[in-house]
Amino acid sequence: MRLLLVEDDDRIAGPLVEGLNRYGFAVERVRTGASALSASAADLVLLDLGLPDMDGIDVCRAVRTRSSVPIIMITARSEETDRVVGLEVGADDYLSKPFGVRELVARIRAVTRRTHPERHAPPNTTAPAFAAMLPGPAQDRPLEERGVQELGPLTIDRRTRGVTVSGRPLTLTPKEFDLLSQLASDPGAVWSRQQILDTVWDPNYFGPTRTLDVHVSALRRKLGDPAWIATVRGIGFRLTVPGDSAHD
Repeated sequence: MRLLLVEDDDRIAGPLVEGLNRYGFAVERVRTGASALSASAADLVLLDLGLPDMDGIDVCRAVRTRSSVPIIMITARSEETDRVVGLEVGADDYLSKPFGVRELVARIRAVTRRTHPERHAPPNTTAPAFAAMLPGPAQDRPLEERGVQELGPLTIDRRTRGVTVSGRPLTLTPKEFDLLSQLASDPGAVWSRQQILDTVWDPNYFGPTRTLDVHVSALRRKLGDPAWIATVRGIGFRLTVPGDSAHD
């Protein structure tokens, strides 16, 4: 697995690269935000916020305009506001210094499980036989069998992780897509905050409590109508199709 480490402090970067190498990761290290934005593609980015040329938040925001690569922010900043802003602009996790290499590796693996579940799925030896039983090529199968879900003007393609509203493609962060996919898996059902955090984040997630609200807010904004995600006071959230009484 290829990691891009964006860290200007040699005293931190040196031991970190050495430790990650021992765990089998290939690490490319850069010192500035500009170098990070011009670096070769990686499987995951470890991004420090305190860079000499630009704020790591701006680096994260720029990366998200062109890539869905998982990003873990690593920083000495401990304020909840910094963590929330980092997550809102597209980071997948946030780790405050100081931390151990084993903790970082655990975070890397957890983020990878959430963003690339296919890498952890067992080989599907029955797939060819099952495919042979389906009627015709994939494009002739019903949308549901192709991992595509339609809810009014909303279309979710779980195979490509693509989302459109009235034919307009949306640019979602990995967490935003996972959140939408979770809510859409049972439209109209109420999902508790803890259920969502356990599924979309991690059963052992101990991040800022406002993280879920920040992502819901961003998702509502991108969907174009806050009525898509209803707040059930004291419990959690549910997905509804605006103007569709069948889902109210």
